[in-house]
Amino acid sequence: MLIHRVIASVIALLVLVAPGCNREESKKIDLSKRAALDSEPGENTGAIRIAVGGMITPREGLTYYREFLDFIGSELGRPVEYVDAPSYEETNEMLENRSIDAAIVCSGPYVDGHSKFGLELLAAPEAYGAANYYSYIIVPKDSPARTLNDLKGKSFAFTDPLSNTGKLVPEYLLAKQGQSFGTFFSKTVYSGSHDKSIQAVAGTLVDGAAVDSLIWEYLNKTKPELTARTRIIFKSEPYATPPFVVHPALDPAVKERLRTILLTAHTTPRGKMILEKMMTDRYVPVEDRAYDSVRAMKKWIAGRQKQR
Repeated sequence: MLIHRVIASVIALLVLVAPGCNREESKKIDLSKRAALDSEPGENTGAIRIAVGGMITPREGLTYYREFLDFIGSELGRPVEYVDAPSYEETNEMLENRSIDAAIVCSGPYVDGHSKFGLELLAAPEAYGAANYYSYIIVPKDSPARTLNDLKGKSFAFTDPLSNTGKLVPEYLLAKQGQSFGTFFSKTVYSGSHDKSIQAVAGTLVDGAAVDSLIWEYLNKTKPELTARTRIIFKSEPYATPPFVVHPALDPAVKERLRTILLTAHTTPRGKMILEKMMTDRYVPVEDRAYDSVRAMKKWIAGRQKQR
């Protein structure tokens, strides 16, 4: 337990010392200030509230997401309020309760939200020529591990309990072998974001981690000295990228306007520039069935747990 607490504490410290973001770029709501969310979305302001969590991008990347939300607001002709999202669970809760109107979420939380309260897709990002991403299992560069099985009895970092690439995929891989991550690994910790998991592996604070390929590749371009201290030992099958979603009760006209803004952002000089900084080619249409492989993993794990 002591080792577990030390790992968790050090990863938490990494969050505190990560590069800050320019908080002036868009109006921000801190979820820790619950009073800010007591009213209906945009009540008395005409604003659209959109949540973006640090789970889906390195902390410095949030600056570009704020710019992107500002761009959406200018195209929409209405203010956009940026909402910090500390976890996928809380993001889905805010969406369900209509404390926020929209969010960029992982594929796992989308599947959960769609099943529970009809969470709707608007579009998904395309990067490196495709609208999909992978789960990478990484280890320190000098680690002797070559496969996931080599990490048995070792420490491991997940990202978020609802993350697809950062939790569901490795959990599914182990479950298919009749293993439980609770007994397979000696210690596990939730880092809270993919870049923190990458930092933890690079710094040998943990023996391995499961991370979003898009974020690893982003850091591989912007901070190659960091990713050079890690090694990929597993690459999953492709999954549909984390989508831009809205509450089903949002005004249909606003939904369609938001969808159009997303799908055409790359055709405007400002939108293209921001997307390039996000290392995103463009937003593309996406259908619910694109996330069926994520549903299948969740269903299989749930069925296995019921049999115990």
